[in-house]
Amino acid sequence: MSLPPPLRPLPGEPAAAGVAAASERLRALGVEPHAWSNAPGDRYAPHEHDYTKLLVCAEGSITFLIGPADEPVELSAGDGFELPPRTRHAAVVGDAGCACVEGHRR
Repeated sequence: MSLPPPLRPLPGEPAAAGVAAASERLRALGVEPHAWSNAPGDRYAPHEHDYTKLLVCAEGSITFLIGPADEPVELSAGDGFELPPRTRHAAVVGDAGCACVEGHRR
């Protein structure tokens, strides 16, 4: 999977599908996982965080729109990335909905 800067790939092997596998992968990277899910077509408006976000799509799909150009990054089950602090992003959930697992680093 190709990621635009400033996104970085998560270290290690991609997670298998499912919340349990995604949670295990994030724990192995030293962060406490938090699972969330959304219905098909749900949207997140552009925003930023003051922490590093490690995220894995566990089920379904979600497209993140990264930076001021809204560069699309589509994640499906098992895909993930590391989002540096203060990186503008938005998201659109895929046709089947999604479940994601994320953890934060300060």
